[in-house]
Order: sequence, then C-alpha cells, then structure tokens
Amino acid sequence: MTKITELTVHAADGKLVDLKTYAGRVLLIVNTASKCGFTPQYAGLEALHRKFADKGFAVLGFPCNQFGAQEPGNAEEIKNFCSLTYDVSFPLFAKVDVNGADSDPLFTELKAQAPGFLGTQAIKWNFTKFLVDRSGKVVERYAPTTKPEAIEGDIAKLL
Repeated sequence: MTKITELTVHAADGKLVDLKTYAGRVLLIVNTASKCGFTPQYAGLEALHRKFADKGFAVLGFPCNQFGAQEPGNAEEIKNFCSLTYDVSFPLFAKVDVNGADSDPLFTELKAQAPGFLGTQAIKWNFTKFLVDRSGKVVERYAPTTKPEAIEGDIAKLL
C-alpha cells in the first residue's frame, strides 16, 4: 500500500506537485465538476476547508470530465467558476480521469485503498470523496450523495 502523500499530481498549470507537501495533514480528496447536480457541494467543501485548515486539514479538488462531460472547461475557466461562484480557496489541480486505462495514479491508489460498494473499484460519479488520515492512508470513501457537512465529525476525529 502506497501512502497517498508519496504520490505526485499535476497542478492546474501542469506543473508536478509532490503530495509530500501535505504529509501529516488530514485530507479530503474529491473529484469535482462545475456543471453537475452535486456542484453546490463546493460550498460545503470550502466550509470544511476553512473550518479545519488551521488544525492540519485540507480539501484537494480534482476536476474530472468523465461523467456526463460535466467539467468541460479549461483550468482557468474552472478556477474562475469556483472562485467567483463558491469562493473556493482550497487547491484545485489539473483535470484528471478517475476511471479506466488513463486513470490518474492518485485515484488508482485511492480506489485500491477504499473500494466502493460491494468492493467495486470504479468511481460512480463526480464528488466521490476520500478521507485520508495524517499517515497518508485512506480511511473512508464517501458517495457523491454524501454532503460535506456529513463528513465533519469524521474529520474532527482524525484531527
């Protein structure tokens, strides 16, 4: 099992980001989309990020266009939408695939550590959430329908 914080990802500008930057923090990693029925969850994710950031917590958003083409924009458009509509301050990374042959290695590892319902590895839709503890291990996977505020207690326990 690989620690999530041992992986690298691409920033929205395409540069490599070493997730070691987040070592020792509790993370909520989410595949996001700007034109999804769950898009209003950005507000709840931002609220969690702001509430717990000073305690060692961060939300990491990864735009994904694999589900109904609900994230068609480029990095700048996504950033502007999130900032202007939901005042998002948590990091948004490069658009990724979360399923299939081109699945980003981060999401391949997240799915391996926290399979979905009945052991399935596939992510079913946008706003699937993975809670990662301070040691870099996934401790929980949440369905897209799980609202961010419902996760608050689990985050608090890890902090």
